Amino acid sequence: MMHAILIGDSVFDNGAYVSGGPDVVRQLRALLPGDRAMLRAVDGAVLADVPRQLADLPEDATHLVVSAGGNDALQASGVLDGPARSVAEVIERLASVQDRFRAGYRAALDAVLARGLPTAICTIYDPRYPDPIRRRLAATALALLNDVVTREVAARGLTLLDLRVLCGEDADFANPIEPSVRGGEKIAAAIAAFLREEAGRSHGRIIARS
Repeated sequence: MMHAILIGDSVFDNGAYVSGGPDVVRQLRALLPGDRAMLRAVDGAVLADVPRQLADLPEDATHLVVSAGGNDALQASGVLDGPARSVAEVIERLASVQDRFRAGYRAALDAVLARGLPTAICTIYDPRYPDPIRRRLAATALALLNDVVTREVAARGLTLLDLRVLCGEDADFANPIEPSVRGGEKIAAAIAAFLREEAGRSHGRIIARS
C-alpha cells in the first residue's frame, strides 16, 4: 500500500479556495483506491517550514510530494516595483533574490532527501494576475527561481512535476496564486502518475501532463 505525504503550501492546501469543492488531497485519494494520501502542506508556508512538516512522518509513509517556494517568491516580489538606473542593476537585484532562494531551496531539499523516500518536486506555476503587465513580469522573474528548482531537482535525480505546464489555463486557478478544483484535478492526476510509475525507476523524470 502506498502512503503519499504532501508537503508545502496552498498549492496542496487549497481547501479554503475551492468553495466547498474537493481540494488536491481529496482528489488524489479518489485516484488512489486502496492507497493513502496525507496533507502536511499548510497554506502560507515557506521553504523554512518544510523541515517542520517532515517531522514525525507516519511510519508507513512511502512517497513525498513537495510544492514549496511560491510564498518565498511572493515575499521577494517587491523587487519588481523598485526604481533602477540600468538594466544591469535590475539583473543584479534579481540575481541576489535567486541566490537567497537557492540557499533556502537547497536546505529544504536536503531535509526532504534525509527522509530517504521516493520524492517528486513541483515547479512554481505562473500566477494569474488580472493585470497582464504584472502577470508577465511575475512569470519572467519566476523563471529565475524555477531555474533553481529544475537544476536542484535534476542534480538529485528526483521527479519534477512542472506546474507551469500542467496549470496553463486561467480556469486552473481559483485566484491568482491558488489552484481551482480544475487545477487541483490536474495536479492530483500528475501526482498519481508519479506514484504509479515510480516503482523500478532509478532516476527522475519530468511530468507535465495530467
